[in-house]
Amino acid sequence: MRTLLVVAGLFVAAFATPIFNKDLDSDWVQYKQVHKKNYAPEEESLRRLIWEDNVHHIQKHNLAADRGEHTYWLGENEYADMTIFEFRAIMNGYIMNANRTKGEMYMSPSDIGDLPDKVDWRDKGYVTEVKNQGHCGSCWSFSATGSLEGQHFKATNKLVSLSEQNLVDCSQREGNHGCKGGLMDNAFRYIEMNKGIDTEESYPYTAKDGFCKFKASKVGATDTGYVDIPHQSESKLQEAVATVGPISVAMDAGHKSFQLYKKGVYSEPACSSTKLDHGVLAVGYGSEESEDYWLVKNSWGESWGMDGFFMLARNKRNMCGIATQASYPKV
Repeated sequence: MRTLLVVAGLFVAAFATPIFNKDLDSDWVQYKQVHKKNYAPEEESLRRLIWEDNVHHIQKHNLAADRGEHTYWLGENEYADMTIFEFRAIMNGYIMNANRTKGEMYMSPSDIGDLPDKVDWRDKGYVTEVKNQGHCGSCWSFSATGSLEGQHFKATNKLVSLSEQNLVDCSQREGNHGCKGGLMDNAFRYIEMNKGIDTEESYPYTAKDGFCKFKASKVGATDTGYVDIPHQSESKLQEAVATVGPISVAMDAGHKSFQLYKKGVYSEPACSSTKLDHGVLAVGYGSEESEDYWLVKNSWGESWGMDGFFMLARNKRNMCGIATQASYPKV
């Protein structure tokens, strides 16, 4: 945390004496209460300045969105007291080139027919509650459990919340690095080799690296490998989401606009379709006011976005790389 504070301190290094906007005093008190923020005395001024800058950014963006210049709106959340540099370093743990092996290649079903205009696997019971990875770069593990939770439900009609901590603590041999990042495919490979993953209840999440405590008697689901969706193909990803269930996907999430996203169809011109840093879960798709979107589950808690979910622009040149490295486990 000290290193992160040094990084964040660069943001306010020019201020010998912090000058706060007094009109925001009550809002700051409310922000701390709502998000249960307790700062050390030497840290609070820094956090206040960062928060005020983010509030100004939110207000400016939303005025433009109200004029029709954007298709999404921003809002305060538990991360509004962090700089984007801190946020990237802590929250975005997808390591794009970390010993990635290839799974079975996705093949379109022979009887696929016309795809539905809208899909939302939440309505079918495939999706567990929104979870929160905390200050740990374990997004990849939440994406992996989410996809396996869906496939396990499809096979058994039982929705079981699976243990991200099991993956954080135990899948280093497959190439993952716990809170320092990893890959969903490596997680699927670990689960296959390990003959299962424990339930969330039996192996709860701690948001920090720990020793492996896997118990074979507490396995909640298994897989027999994984399937990779063709690289950068939104059409194949749409097929998979429509016919398979929730799909693990990665994206470029390293932008203030995403850190502070609240609602609407997210579209960021600065997003890369090849440099990915965050693992999430595609749980559906649709269209809203002529804007095609992917419906995606995040792992940043319910205070972020649309109660933990977001809509990402679909059929817009693979926005943020959503279709670049998609996959799902075989059950």
